[in-house]
Amino acid sequence: MYARAEAKKLKEKFWTSFGQFMVLVPNEEGVKINWVNYKTGIKHLYFRMEAENKTARIAIEITHPDAGIRALMYEQLLAYKAVLLAELEEEEWDWIELREDNYGKEIACVGRFIDEKVSIFNQADWPTLISFFKPRIIALDRFWSTAKYGFEIFK
Repeated sequence: MYARAEAKKLKEKFWTSFGQFMVLVPNEEGVKINWVNYKTGIKHLYFRMEAENKTARIAIEITHPDAGIRALMYEQLLAYKAVLLAELEEEEWDWIELREDNYGKEIACVGRFIDEKVSIFNQADWPTLISFFKPRIIALDRFWSTAKYGFEIFK
């Protein structure tokens, strides 16, 4: 078991390593971006990559505090489902219109957990984590280069 400070350092080290690994990969428009802290340009709509002790996930999260607007954003995302799945080239993503996040806030999300048991605290698992995150965040970026125009109403 790691102390809180040690755990934080290991997480920071992983995300720094991932960022360095991805630094030479431009986005769909050929621009250098920060893959770890991907900016959609739409408030309350995020691409999240999370890694913990026994699992990891990547997701699109809609966190708007207004339930009605959050539902509209989710419906808009559903309208782009075929485009998203085509870019991801996989269909195992979970579509959840309403759930609570780790802080008790209601959110909508579309995401996928890794199929293997991995830990961000085990550096031997880092290649597996990177192999999980890299193609999916790139696919989300390709998706977003098309879909973002349908979400400009929410800016």
